[in-house]
Amino acid sequence: MLSFFQLDEWGPDIFKIHEFSNGHSLTCITFTILKKRGLLKTFEIPSGILLNYLLHLEHHYRDNPYHNQVHAADVTQSVNVLISSPTLQDVFSELEVLASIFAGAIHDVDHPGFTNHYLINTNSELAIMYNDESVLEQHHLAVAFKLLQDSNSILKFEYVQYFNKKRYRILHVLATDMSKHMSILADLKTMVEAKKVAGSSVLTLDKTDGLQVMQTMIHLADLSNPTKPISIYSIWVKNIMEEYWRQGDRERDLGIDISPMCDRNNITIAKSQVGFIDFIVQPLFETWADLVNPHAQYILDQLELNRQWYQARIPEEQDKHDATEEKTSANVESMTNSLK
Repeated sequence: MLSFFQLDEWGPDIFKIHEFSNGHSLTCITFTILKKRGLLKTFEIPSGILLNYLLHLEHHYRDNPYHNQVHAADVTQSVNVLISSPTLQDVFSELEVLASIFAGAIHDVDHPGFTNHYLINTNSELAIMYNDESVLEQHHLAVAFKLLQDSNSILKFEYVQYFNKKRYRILHVLATDMSKHMSILADLKTMVEAKKVAGSSVLTLDKTDGLQVMQTMIHLADLSNPTKPISIYSIWVKNIMEEYWRQGDRERDLGIDISPMCDRNNITIAKSQVGFIDFIVQPLFETWADLVNPHAQYILDQLELNRQWYQARIPEEQDKHDATEEKTSANVESMTNSLK
C-alpha cells in the first residue's frame, strides 16, 4: 500500500504520506506494517475488520495542530523502525511486536489538545475521573479499548484473548506520560550497563526487561521529532507551538497562570528546541544508541544536525524578541504618560 514510502526507514515524509493516503495516514501505515510483518496471518485478523477498526480509531483523533492522527501515524512508523533493530533480533514475540505497533497507533486517541497540567489545574472531568494521575494516557487507553468492544471489532476473534493482557496495553501507553521520563531513562541506563557487563551484542531479556524496552521504544517514538529530517521536524515544531499557544490563550482567558511554552507573546522557539534536545531528547536517544550500538548512530547524527540548525537561529530570534519587548514597553509607557 505504501511500500515506496520506505516505512522500514527512519524519517519518511509523514505529511506526504498523509496527503497520498487522502487523509488516512494512521490507517494506511498501521495496516501496511502489520500486513508486511505477517501479523494479520499469524493472529488471523481479517483485513476488512482491521481496516474498519483503524478508520474508526482515526475518526476519534481530534483535529488538533499536533496531537492528531498524523502524529499517531508517525509514532507508529517510528516504533516499527526501532523494534526492527538487529540488536533486538529474536527478543520479542510476535504478540509483543503487535502490542507495540498497536500502542503507537492508539497512544493519543481523543487527545483534547491540552496538557495534563492544564486538565488538572482546571479541574476537568477527565482529571477528576482519573484522580490527576496520567490523565490523558488513561483516557487514550479507555477510548481505544472501548472502540475494540464495538460491534464489528477485532475483539470478536480469538487472538485477542492473548493481546488483551493488561501488562501490554497499559504499560505501553502510560510510557508516553512525560512525568515518567526520568524513570524510563534511569531504567534504560541500568539495562545498558547490564549489557556492557555481559559483553553481548544481542540482548537477552527476561519478561520485565522486555516490557521496559517496549515502553522505552514507545517513549522514544513519541519524542522522535527532533531526530527526523529538519524539513519534517520544523513542521512538527510549528504544530506543537500552535497547540501550546491555543492552550495559553485559554489560560489567559481564564485568568490563570500561563503554562511554560504556552505564551505566544513571550517565547523563543529556537532556544526552547535546543533546550528540549539537550535535556530530554539527546540523553534518551544516546542511551538507546548505547543499547542497540551501532544501529542508531544515524539517528544521533540527524539530531545533532537539527540542534545546530536551531542553535544558529537563536541570535536572530533573540534580537526579534528583544525588539518586540522594547516596542511593547514603549507603547505601555506612552499610554501611561497620556493618562497623566
